[in-house]
Amino acid sequence: MPPALRHASVALVLLHAAVALAGVDVNHAREADLDGVRGIGPAMSSRILAERARGPFQDWSDLIARVKGIGPAAAARLSAQGLTVNGAAYPAVATPAGAPAASGAGVGDSPSSR
Repeated sequence: MPPALRHASVALVLLHAAVALAGVDVNHAREADLDGVRGIGPAMSSRILAERARGPFQDWSDLIARVKGIGPAAAARLSAQGLTVNGAAYPAVATPAGAPAASGAGVGDSPSSR
């Protein structure tokens, strides 16, 4: 492969990676963009778009309040997959250095119900 073609290929791969890391903003995403976020399927993307048609989401709490199926735990997972609201990631709960990450259990979950 000629060096110029190799450099162009590398540049294209890096551009694609940068776009993927940029995230998907819930207020600007198309259905295909939302479906591309791990954890969002066609039913959830339809609910998001239907609510967004009523008005843009102000913040994560607005998204959680208006879209059935998105609670704090789901919001944290979706944010980790690149979803943003007005460019902001879901605010993570700070954990002390060296402490294990949260288990992802929802409010009211008991060990026996998992």
